[in-house]
Amino acid sequence: MVAAAVLGSGMALLDGTVVNIALRTIGDELQASIAELQWVVNAYLLTLASLILVGGSLGDRFGRRAVFLVGVSWFAMASALCALSQDPVQLIVARLLQGIGGALLTPGSLAMIQGSFRASDRGKVIGRWAGLGGIAAAIGPLLGGWILDVASWRWIFWINVPVAVVVIAIGLRHVPETRDPEAARRFDVLGAVLGALGLAGVTYALIEAGKAYAGLAAGMGGAALLLFLAIEHRRHQPLMPLHLFGSRVFSVANAMTVMVYGALGAMTFFLVLQLQVTSGYSPLAAGLSTVPITVVMLLFSSRAGDVATRIGPRWPMTIGPLLCAGGVLLLRGVGPAEPYFTGVFPGMVLFSVGLTTLVAPLTTTVLAAAPDRLAGVASGINNAVARTGSLLAVAALPAVVGINGADYQDPSLFTRGYAEALLVCAVLLTAGGVVSFLGLARTR
Repeated sequence: MVAAAVLGSGMALLDGTVVNIALRTIGDELQASIAELQWVVNAYLLTLASLILVGGSLGDRFGRRAVFLVGVSWFAMASALCALSQDPVQLIVARLLQGIGGALLTPGSLAMIQGSFRASDRGKVIGRWAGLGGIAAAIGPLLGGWILDVASWRWIFWINVPVAVVVIAIGLRHVPETRDPEAARRFDVLGAVLGALGLAGVTYALIEAGKAYAGLAAGMGGAALLLFLAIEHRRHQPLMPLHLFGSRVFSVANAMTVMVYGALGAMTFFLVLQLQVTSGYSPLAAGLSTVPITVVMLLFSSRAGDVATRIGPRWPMTIGPLLCAGGVLLLRGVGPAEPYFTGVFPGMVLFSVGLTTLVAPLTTTVLAAAPDRLAGVASGINNAVARTGSLLAVAALPAVVGINGADYQDPSLFTRGYAEALLVCAVLLTAGGVVSFLGLARTR
């Protein structure tokens, strides 16, 4: 059961990172601008973030295994469409569809574990899930680099198809069905539509800042999000149960999540481009640069979950983001012809230790703060917050640091923007650590 959950969610996580390493190659082949490359990343994050609550709610109502397997199948078919894309617009649309599949499978993977293990065992199992899932995300650039070195970028999407077949086979045979007997009988369609429209409007405004209709999109997106919150507050059976945020622990964990994952998404976007555009790394070499993340998470994620169960989440969720911030500041110095072991490796190791320290405790804390019957919704909210953080950071930062058009192909212009962007990422990570320290006092 854990294998199916890890492979399924890992497939979705991997596609959130593997694409980054291929951005320059995709841009060259499809003649894409920096805005179109942002949309290649953010189209996936947009539908994933805006519909992941829908996925959690559907799983609680109709069965977590059933919705999870539907999501895996959808994801595989959308991946095939990505691989067949002939221009940036086709790829962006296919990525939107791929995010829908990710939104169906991601919350179910964790909710299946939450509903199938005793409370005393969940910390270790969730730590294993987080570690193996984190490895899937971390190995994305390495896998993407290898694929680009030996084949076309299209194979970063084709590879999802056989993985999905394996996940479906394991899920049908070994995963028990669970659901929430008190789940809402009526589905919150208006809430889902307003949430999706709100994120879409804000994202369009950030990526297309200064262009026609950007201001209108920002206003409409902001209004849709405000309406979403107002409606969810008044509904008897909302898509997002706002009463969960009455828990200080749940609110603090999600506040930390949006800052930390915003920084992680933006850092990954900029780093893999910087290594290829400015430092002269091949896609494979840029992918290999992330190996420390894979190794550290493989070795220590389960142990980090155990430690957090014993001592509480405050210190792991404080120290982890601060270590990540230190690693990002070291990586900020990456420049032309940068040697790996002196210029990239130290920052990557420090970042890896911080990431491993915080991921499992964060996941365990979010689920422990919610009733078991709302496991799917709680997981969905936290995943939505994480993807929204990444979505908004990747959408906003290029314009904030002055990268436009084809600037990503100019090493001097891109390096200046890269350094400023990573400084912003370090500030966000530090803020996440401070929020955890202040907000999780006396939390076990």
